[in-house]
Amino acid sequence: MQITFTKPELPKRGTLVVGLPQDGNLGAGAEELDRVLGGGLRRAIEGERFKGRPDQVLTLLAPAGSELDRVLAVGLGKPDELSPLKMQAVGGRIASALGRRVEGSATVWVESGQGSGMEAAEMAAHLAYGAILRAYRFDRYKTRKPGEDEENGETADVTLTGLEILCEGHQSAAERYEVLAKVAEGVHLTRDLVSEPANVLYPETLAARAKELSEVGVDVEVFGEAQMREMGMNALLGVGQGSARESQLVVMQWNGVPEEAAKGKTPVAFIGKGVTFDTGGISIKPSASMEDMKWDMGGAGVVIGLMKALAGRKAKVNAVGIVGLVENMPSGTAQRPGDIVKSMSGQTIEILNTDAEGRLVLADVLWYCKERFKPKLMVDLATLTGAIIICLGHEKAGLFSNNDELAKRLFDAGEAVGEGLWRMPLAPEYDKLIKSDVADMQNIGQNRGAGSITAAQFLQRFVGDVPWAHLDIAGVTWAKKDKPTVPKGGTAFGVRLLDRLMADYYEAE
Repeated sequence: MQITFTKPELPKRGTLVVGLPQDGNLGAGAEELDRVLGGGLRRAIEGERFKGRPDQVLTLLAPAGSELDRVLAVGLGKPDELSPLKMQAVGGRIASALGRRVEGSATVWVESGQGSGMEAAEMAAHLAYGAILRAYRFDRYKTRKPGEDEENGETADVTLTGLEILCEGHQSAAERYEVLAKVAEGVHLTRDLVSEPANVLYPETLAARAKELSEVGVDVEVFGEAQMREMGMNALLGVGQGSARESQLVVMQWNGVPEEAAKGKTPVAFIGKGVTFDTGGISIKPSASMEDMKWDMGGAGVVIGLMKALAGRKAKVNAVGIVGLVENMPSGTAQRPGDIVKSMSGQTIEILNTDAEGRLVLADVLWYCKERFKPKLMVDLATLTGAIIICLGHEKAGLFSNNDELAKRLFDAGEAVGEGLWRMPLAPEYDKLIKSDVADMQNIGQNRGAGSITAAQFLQRFVGDVPWAHLDIAGVTWAKKDKPTVPKGGTAFGVRLLDRLMADYYEAE
């Protein structure tokens, strides 16, 4: 969708959107529109009992007194409660309301009201950001044209192609939005990757998609199985040994700090689980909903999207993104329950359940990252356990960390962008649950309890003293229903959160 910003001037034709606060004041733009409509806007507000609440949308079709096709009034809520996040939600609701109803572009008039702490330019930029996030669709495999299914009672595809946003300080709004749009590109990339079917996206093709980041200045290395075998990554390789697809390791580096200024400083690092399809292996999953396992590479997708966002907005930070890419399949060569593997760290692991595979991938990648890059911190993301959904549902991701400061910063960044985290415990009592009688550890706990915690305890054995956080995103990577800025499907949960973490705490001045 094309977004443009220009100075306020009431359009004569097309679709016009105005935001109305909950305090009853129309604002200068809405007042001018009401005069043109001969009081039609106020009459509609009163007739429909429109109060300006954030969840309210009022539509006037072919309003008398003008040549406009449609007027859309969107509730802004209380002026003193407006925030960037709430303006993003407004933009998302506008995109949702118009997306399947308007052919071409629409005009949105944005103005700050009394009591609002936000300037019109800031409001406009975040409204546009929310709209572009919500307008995302993964429809590349649909062959029907927009509108062809309407006669059968099905909804037409998106036809809205752009928004022209009117506001005071429109040039400032455009500059603010330019940065946000680069983050949105990272979000869209992650959603694309997570949505692809496993016959299209497997370790080698996902590595190739990551390699494309070299076009925006990211240095990308791809390692195959022979190289990983030399490194001793037997935990990762064991997961993929039942698949006809070769496993891959991808290392991405964004160097946004000049070499002289970066001397002596270590990068921040992000690690992603990339199981492009997870059958469970020999410990095979039930068939119901197994198709969802195409997005078991969600953590890797987030890391790739984050690197695109950081490079796109030229973030002043040195960052490393590493993803371990495997396909977990049952076959005559597949890993078996009872196998013992020696990880890159030298620690041995007894495999009791081949469906607890993500932690095996991350074990080697975390160790590799720690040893090669000596990072300032490491954050890993993984659709790791179903147990985290039992704990937190689909509303928040689980946060585990060995560092209180890092955990607090992640939590605050999540709250700022609407990607909530909830910290879970790590403790020696839980660590004892993965003690093995025949190896240094086993890959699942001794009973069904604390499944997410024992998985995190397993990972902690491979991070040493590096400040580290693990985000279990199993419950938030895929959405079954729409949210204001997140259409159902792949959410890209984590891209905005980690980008905000970098912007707030780790970028050079």
